[in-house]
Amino acid sequence: MPGDETTFPAADVVVVTVPFVAQGHLTQLLRLSHIISSYNIPVHFITTPTCIRQVVSRHRLSTAATHHIHFHEIPVRPFTTPPPHPTTPFPTHLQPSFDSTLHLRHPTTNLILSLSQKVNRVVVIHDVLMSYVVQDVKSIPNAETYLFQPPPPFYRSSSHWEKSGGPFPLEPELMNNLPSRDGISSPEFLKFLSLQQSHINFHIGELYDSSRIIEAKFIEYLEKEDTVGKKKIWAVGPLNPVQIATNATDSMSRHECLQWLDKQVTNSVLYVSFGTTTTFSDEQIRELALGLERSGERFVWVVRVGDTGGSCGFEGRTVELPEGFEERLCGRGLILRSWAPQLEILEHFATGGFMSHCGWNSCMESISMGVPMATWPMHSDQPRNAFFITNVLKIGIVVKNWERRNELVTADVVAEVVKRLMGSEEGAEMRRRAGELGGEVRESVAEGGVSRMEMDSFISYVSRS
Repeated sequence: MPGDETTFPAADVVVVTVPFVAQGHLTQLLRLSHIISSYNIPVHFITTPTCIRQVVSRHRLSTAATHHIHFHEIPVRPFTTPPPHPTTPFPTHLQPSFDSTLHLRHPTTNLILSLSQKVNRVVVIHDVLMSYVVQDVKSIPNAETYLFQPPPPFYRSSSHWEKSGGPFPLEPELMNNLPSRDGISSPEFLKFLSLQQSHINFHIGELYDSSRIIEAKFIEYLEKEDTVGKKKIWAVGPLNPVQIATNATDSMSRHECLQWLDKQVTNSVLYVSFGTTTTFSDEQIRELALGLERSGERFVWVVRVGDTGGSCGFEGRTVELPEGFEERLCGRGLILRSWAPQLEILEHFATGGFMSHCGWNSCMESISMGVPMATWPMHSDQPRNAFFITNVLKIGIVVKNWERRNELVTADVVAEVVKRLMGSEEGAEMRRRAGELGGEVRESVAEGGVSRMEMDSFISYVSRS
């Protein structure tokens, strides 16, 4: 969403983005930083050295793309992170990394204070999980804060509805099937979250990586005075690019999986990926592998363990697939063991479905690219994101129901879901609906689209005289 059609005053305003130290959160605010910088507003991106390494290695940043973004590395105290544990879906092994962010408070405040002495206004956009870190910004006269909410409005509004009761913009029978919040996090993380929430009281407005195209009624629910008071909500998503630049004349420089996809039939390949915090047990990996094999469908599967807090991935362990699996599936399935170009895969004509953990980044990418999903949530907002995809938007099929989260997903279940999504009339109808919705979402970020106008509105507000 470039800002070249309208001129916004930028000389006296800088934006500071403060992301949380998990990959999905980093990605959201990095993408938002790119969009803001396209309006010729300088952006200062504050995070840890480890997160900077993740950003550089996974997003292949170019000088042109980051011309107006200044990256600031703030070291944290050393900490020890255990390896991911497959028996715990929530990434409890990352808690030391989460806790380390508390030490960013004073360096972050000092940087913002320094910037405030050079410009008329400092606009601080921070992840909700970094509220503790930016608590002192309220004492800087020419600085103001905006809350970035990583989950979608549906998640926030359904959680509010549970506490307050009253009318909700969904049919009662749907709400009766709303996934519980049991088991979505750990006691340690709840304590960390409580600390953050105690410092959420002085922001001007909230931003979401979502669009009124898909969540208008839930955004309107949140906008009611008894929900968010008089704070402004901007739904500026999708933050991910909706058109991926490719160079057809230089096909050999493209990722191997894209070259493989080039040779496949339209909508014939299932993309399988469970994000950066998921680590399956050996038994579950085996069942998933055998299910993909029995389905008879083509697939690209990203096979890796979850990130640790101190590196881009846990290098001490690789995922073992069933003996002979890769040899038997050679030509029908492609295994990737490193970072994959997910957006490019989802945009590719050969990709007809996405089996996912339903992190909101993955959901928005799949929605915007018009790809239906097979939902397998793990923790946090993912169970309700999955419900939103399958029950509200009706562009997905359930692999694992949240209420049966402690059970093994068998190969037969995997095979049956994959065949339904990729090889049935039901799946074809979901692809049609997903394609139509994806087109509307992509149009929303074009000039005159609803999300583009929300972004313009936000830029106009923070650039006000």
